Amino acid sequence: MCWQHREAETADTNMDITKGRQVLPKNVKPLHYDLTLEPNLETFKYEGTVSIELDVIEDTKSISLNTVDLEILETKVSAGGTVISSSPKVSYDMDSQTTKVEFDEVIPAGSKATLFHKFTGVLNDNMAGFYRSSYKTESGELKYMATTQMEPTDARRAFPCFDEPALKAEFTVTLIADDNMTCLSNMDVSGEKQVNSKMAGHKRKAVSFNKTPLMSTYLLAFIVGELKVLETHNFRVPVRVFATPDKNIDHGKFSVDLAARTLAFYEKEFDCEYPLPKMDMVAIPDFSAGAMENWGLVTYRVVDLLLDEKTASASTKERVAEVVQHELAHQWFGNIVTMDFWDGLWLNEGFATWMSWYSCNKFYPEWKVWEGYVTDNLQSALNLDSLRSSHPIEVPVKRADEINQIFDAISYSKGSCVIRMVSKHLGEDVFMEGIRRYIKKHKYGNTTTGDLWAALSDASGKDVERIADIWTKNIGHPVVSVTEDEKNNTIHVKQNRFLRTADVKPEEDEVLYPVFLGLRTKSGVDEEVTLNGREGSFKVPDLDFFKVNADHSGIYRTSYTPARLEKLGENAKAGLLTVEDRAGMIADAGALTAAGYNKTSGLLSLLKGFDAEPEFVVWGEITARISALRSAWIFEDDKVKTALKAFQRDLVSSTSHKLGWTFSDNDGHIEQQFKALMFSNAANAGDEKTQAAAFEMFEKFIAGDRSALHPNLRGGVYAAVLSNGGEKEYNAVVKEYETSTTADERNTALRALGRARQPELIKRTLAYSLSKEVKEQDIYLPLSGLRAHREGIEAFWAWMKLNWETLTKKLPPSLGLLGSTITMATSGFTHNDQLHDIEEFFKSKSTKGFDRNLQQSTDAIRAKTGWIERDAADVEAWLKANKYL
Repeated sequence: MCWQHREAETADTNMDITKGRQVLPKNVKPLHYDLTLEPNLETFKYEGTVSIELDVIEDTKSISLNTVDLEILETKVSAGGTVISSSPKVSYDMDSQTTKVEFDEVIPAGSKATLFHKFTGVLNDNMAGFYRSSYKTESGELKYMATTQMEPTDARRAFPCFDEPALKAEFTVTLIADDNMTCLSNMDVSGEKQVNSKMAGHKRKAVSFNKTPLMSTYLLAFIVGELKVLETHNFRVPVRVFATPDKNIDHGKFSVDLAARTLAFYEKEFDCEYPLPKMDMVAIPDFSAGAMENWGLVTYRVVDLLLDEKTASASTKERVAEVVQHELAHQWFGNIVTMDFWDGLWLNEGFATWMSWYSCNKFYPEWKVWEGYVTDNLQSALNLDSLRSSHPIEVPVKRADEINQIFDAISYSKGSCVIRMVSKHLGEDVFMEGIRRYIKKHKYGNTTTGDLWAALSDASGKDVERIADIWTKNIGHPVVSVTEDEKNNTIHVKQNRFLRTADVKPEEDEVLYPVFLGLRTKSGVDEEVTLNGREGSFKVPDLDFFKVNADHSGIYRTSYTPARLEKLGENAKAGLLTVEDRAGMIADAGALTAAGYNKTSGLLSLLKGFDAEPEFVVWGEITARISALRSAWIFEDDKVKTALKAFQRDLVSSTSHKLGWTFSDNDGHIEQQFKALMFSNAANAGDEKTQAAAFEMFEKFIAGDRSALHPNLRGGVYAAVLSNGGEKEYNAVVKEYETSTTADERNTALRALGRARQPELIKRTLAYSLSKEVKEQDIYLPLSGLRAHREGIEAFWAWMKLNWETLTKKLPPSLGLLGSTITMATSGFTHNDQLHDIEEFFKSKSTKGFDRNLQQSTDAIRAKTGWIERDAADVEAWLKANKYL
């Protein structure tokens, strides 16, 4: 159905069409909500009332607002202190998720009105709106709490509201619950009183909270449950971590201390006080995302908040720090200043992502996080953005059911890469001054991307909009091809659209980006050199050494001639390239090879030349590129696959043996991760020494020696013993999942199960993902390991087709997790007949809610198909020449 038809169809419903978006009519605007909710954790239902004070903008005889899955029992409309309708006509439109209230008397523009609803709802188990989350006590009893997840458009599932980010209002919340329950909301408690209970044997209380500042509905939160608390007063207002009784609350110490320090740091950086009277962070047992920045009441997956520093790996600690600092950045960037509509989601997520790395670097300089940024955020962004089915950073959003699909590597990672590029171009000090001006000017308001560029232009005196807007409004990124003119000591650069599928059409290659070339030579880095058109020539001091995109702060790939790439490999060994340069160069070479710019034999030779590389981040990229090649060849001839595995073994084993796999207190944060990376890669490639060590450690560990298996190696050891062992090892890892006391340990075990490749164990993994032992939020974890082998990929897809109805029930398409699971089940394929099977299956299904995921998966398959067709013979020839075949 084309949008024009849709527009005509919705013109007479409860919605308005503005900027092509389906939004609520503009006749009234909410000012204040008085909301009371009474959840019942035995029946999983709740009762509520909401009284919404409205500013009447136009003469009106109707009010439309958002609701989903709510039963409205009573409605009243008042104006001027008088009830004008106690039984108005109430109608519901399922497609637009709106309830329309119509009455006979006109309420004139300029007056105030009040809309009252009494309603009931269900505490659903879909992790959206007002929902239930469960945990088990030490005695095995199943207990429940009630919690919320409103972003992007699920406040309407919790209570009737004007559920759009620009319709900010104040909220006064009251929660009615059993006496033994902790009640939390965005604000601090204003009062508490005993109330009569409808349930025998239950003492109930009504807990009221102070009025919030002006805020968007998606940031509202409320929680009712039995909770333990850890509190610090190291910040100006109390900072607390809450967890259910089955968790060790002391595991919240790292996060609560970090949060207090981070809030103080952000106040200074943004020159703006955190405006709420407290900061609460809660570990929720069932949670679909990683965390949610509800103002003053941030909710987290347990694994992203609670951390046992004795048993957590270095990478887990870094992840927790990054998530906490990301969510706290939102308290300013997103909560105090909010995007106008969901096409500006990147304003929230791109900035918070960048800010978490910026602050992590200030707090933990020894972690060298900016080195890892190139292999983490930049590669995530470029990989997704190299598909035709990617989307612009500022993506037009028309309907509520489209929004969840843009919470991806474009909004987060590419968005943060644009921020990083602009911050480097302006200088961090000037950039942060622009951010301070932006927050000051738009405090408690809503903004568009243009408002951010204007503030940065104001602070820098540069036309930021001209250089930055083009990166956010267009899909894709360029590849910059570099050739050399030795006679004139110049390089010639040309930009073209880059697609992984290697089939760019002329009409897809019309956007010309301002490309900061960041030219590195022996004299240093020239940050001023910019390619503003299709192509251009630039002088270099010495053709013996130069590199484009120093430190990879530019959002593009660089294509060199084979001779220059070889020369850069030599420059790397000579110490002329930074860690970011080396990692980024390998990433570019890998991506360009997969897209047909270079032969795969050239990539293999380049990687072979890095066998003495000393840095963790660079090895992370080397191993990622080998993995990408082996994944693309996963359905090819066994002899070739065995030879590629042998090449990986040769490349990684000596470094792994040299680093070793024992840990001491003297090992730094990076060294710990380096040892773990090389150990798991060597074991995965069949290195006998590391595989034997993995089995030895595992045997001791499951026999009761918990110190035998270091936290940093846990994932690698599980993968090795499950890939090469049998039922005994599988049962032991399942037991670890079911009996471990920390979420991190449980997740590591669950994630490894798919590595087992025997048919019976694959069946068990697939069945286990839907068992009562695995929460809906974690269904994808055991499935993820199946992508490591051909048998798993085929079985996973066959199982998904067979269990489609069950999966769509457990993971509703509109809520995001189903799309991720579909990507996992389909993107591992590499052949046209497999692609045809996927397309045939979904032909008869509604793909609303995951159509973008599906397109991206099929694009990725086409890219791998093309790679194999182009280079299968080339890879085989290289492997033969290097004695692997």
